[in-house]
Amino acid sequence: MASKYGRSKNWIRDRIRNAPPRNHNTTPQSVVVIADVTFFRRSFGVCVMRSPHLKKNLYVQEVKNESIDAYWQGRTTLENMGYTLQAIVLDGRPGVRQLFSDIPVQMCHFHQKQIITRYLTNNPKLEAGIALKKLVTILCETNEKDLTVALDAWHDKWSSFLKERTVDPFTGRWHYTHKRLRSAHRSLRLNLPYLFTYQKYPELNIPNTTNSLDGCFAYLKELVRVHRGLKRSLKDKIIEEILWR
Repeated sequence: MASKYGRSKNWIRDRIRNAPPRNHNTTPQSVVVIADVTFFRRSFGVCVMRSPHLKKNLYVQEVKNESIDAYWQGRTTLENMGYTLQAIVLDGRPGVRQLFSDIPVQMCHFHQKQIITRYLTNNPKLEAGIALKKLVTILCETNEKDLTVALDAWHDKWSSFLKERTVDPFTGRWHYTHKRLRSAHRSLRLNLPYLFTYQKYPELNIPNTTNSLDGCFAYLKELVRVHRGLKRSLKDKIIEEILWR
C-alpha cells in the first residue's frame, strides 16, 4: 500500500489506525446462520455468525473464550437487528445447541469427523475402531435412518468389547479398557439427531458443514501471519474490518 499510494509505511498505519468504524447496513430478513468462534491468540478471539446464502457475516464480536454466552449474545443481537433465524449450523460444542432448541440445528460433518479422529487417531489399530471410523467417512453419503441402523449393528457386535475393564493392581480400582473408543461412539450417538437436519428441511438449503465460515477464518489467519510486525491494537482493527467485508 505504501508503494501504491507513494506514502511511508507509518503514514499508512496512521490512516488505518484512525479510520472510522465501518457502517454495517442491515436488511432484516429470515436467514440460515453458521456460527463459530476462532482465536488469534490465547485471550483474543471472535464469535462470528454468517449467512452462507448472503455470503456475508452478520455478527462479529470479540471474545476472550468460547462460552455459551457468546453465542447467546450473538443470537440476541441478530434478533434485535430484525433478523429471524430459520436454522443454524454449529460445531457441536456442548451446551450451545440448547440455545437454539426452537429452530433446526445442524451439526457440522467436518467437526464430527474431527471429533472421531481425535479419539481414534487417523489410523486406529483396533478392529472396532477401524469399523467405527469407516462409518463416519460416509456421513455425507448416508442418512439418519441408515446410519442409525449401522451404528446399532456396530454396537451389537462390539458391546462386550466396549465393556472390558482394566483393574489397577495397586488400588483395586477399575476403568474401561477402551475409553477412547467408548467416547467416540458416545459422541456419534449423541450428535446423531443433529447430523442430518439439512435433509429434513430441504427448503431451507442448510449447509451440512461450517466450511463457509472456516474458509473465511483460514484466509484471515493467513493475512494476520503476513503482518506479524503490527501492533496488537492495529492488528485487531484489521481483523474486525476484514470480517465485516
